[in-house]
Amino acid sequence: MDSSATAGSTRREATRQKLYEAAVTLIAEQGFSATTVDEIAERAGVAKGTVYYNFASKSVLFEELLRHGVGLLTTSLKEAAARTAESGGSKVDALDAMIRAGLVFIDRYPAFTQLYVAELWRTNRAWQSTLMVVRQEAVAVVEDVLRGGVENGELSEEIDIPLTAAALVGMVLVAALDWQAFQPERSLDDVHSALSRLLQGRVSGTRA
Repeated sequence: MDSSATAGSTRREATRQKLYEAAVTLIAEQGFSATTVDEIAERAGVAKGTVYYNFASKSVLFEELLRHGVGLLTTSLKEAAARTAESGGSKVDALDAMIRAGLVFIDRYPAFTQLYVAELWRTNRAWQSTLMVVRQEAVAVVEDVLRGGVENGELSEEIDIPLTAAALVGMVLVAALDWQAFQPERSLDDVHSALSRLLQGRVSGTRA
């Protein structure tokens, strides 16, 4: 690829990123139906035609936004697990690192996270199948670590891997949204510490 093509690709990606940010902010503020392409273009600082040049419709833009955002989350989870493995950490250490990575992602992209969680429970959207695919990609990263923990004897063979992985991802999503909405005075370290205790089974008392 020549330099002009590379520059063009970089410019297009930067434009798409602006449109993602504009769309996620507006839709979080006023809902999908109430948000217009004109508003997205204005918020992104581009012409309306630029939106349609990059995306066939508002629905396609939103579908790609979901794919893009969950893709970023999945990458951050994979990187956290890989760093733990490289440093010789256990599978529980990897899960703990992934919890923190998820919290960092949600702290950085709160509006996207709110949209993602809300859309998970809708059933009449054109992008439902895409949402299920990208959700499974994120959950599969956690499943892989759990499976490795079972195989090496670190975790119990009785673990229901798909359900446990979904529960861990859901715990992080909901706890983080609760943190931001109702307990914003807490630090990310506070929230991570609380979830880490749950992960490691250190929430029961010492009394019989």
